[in-house]
Amino acid sequence: MRIVDIGEDRSHLSELVDAVLQGQEILIAVKGVPVAKLGPIPKKLPIKFGVLKGKIKIAKDFDNPLSEETLAEFGCI
Repeated sequence: MRIVDIGEDRSHLSELVDAVLQGQEILIAVKGVPVAKLGPIPKKLPIKFGVLKGKIKIAKDFDNPLSEETLAEFGCI
């Protein structure tokens, strides 16, 4: 990973962007201390519908009203 001081970064930005397009990551430093990373934006993975089918269970009574005791515990009554 290449480390570039912020002063050099300003004068060579197009060169640094070209390096990122080639797949490199570049650390940007201030007075020799890395403070930021310049790198490619990760590609979004396509959404795959149905991957959790059969893995999530919902109780039959999940939408029943809560008991007075439970409501009191949450400070609702």
